[in-house]
Amino acid sequence: MFQVTQQIEFCYGHRLLNYSGKCRHLHGHNGRAVIVLNGEKLDDRGMLVDFSDIKKSVRTWIDNELDHRMILNESDPMVKILQELGEPLYLLQDNPTAENIAKLIYDFTKSQGFSVAEVRLWETPNSYATYSE
Repeated sequence: MFQVTQQIEFCYGHRLLNYSGKCRHLHGHNGRAVIVLNGEKLDDRGMLVDFSDIKKSVRTWIDNELDHRMILNESDPMVKILQELGEPLYLLQDNPTAENIAKLIYDFTKSQGFSVAEVRLWETPNSYATYSE
């Protein structure tokens, strides 16, 4: 089995609903998505996938949709206020935990035809969540 991995760094803010710790408040992270693709065969160039293809698709999507945005639950009371202020948002049906953001990136990567094995989202230098099927 061959694997290739690409790391994509981005900044985002969020807060967690129904949570009693510090993360119940709006705050930000310098996140790092680690995307692992796998497959049995290489193409005629000797590649599982060209890193530039991941960049064109997944990195561009993260840059356009998640980077420097507040990632919030669609029912968060702050959504209306931030929308009125013209702040950039990305809304989820679920709580914007590291686990759910990792799954969001996994699902997008898979939708682009990549053979994604897992996505790991580093929320801090010491803490990450992983999603795989």
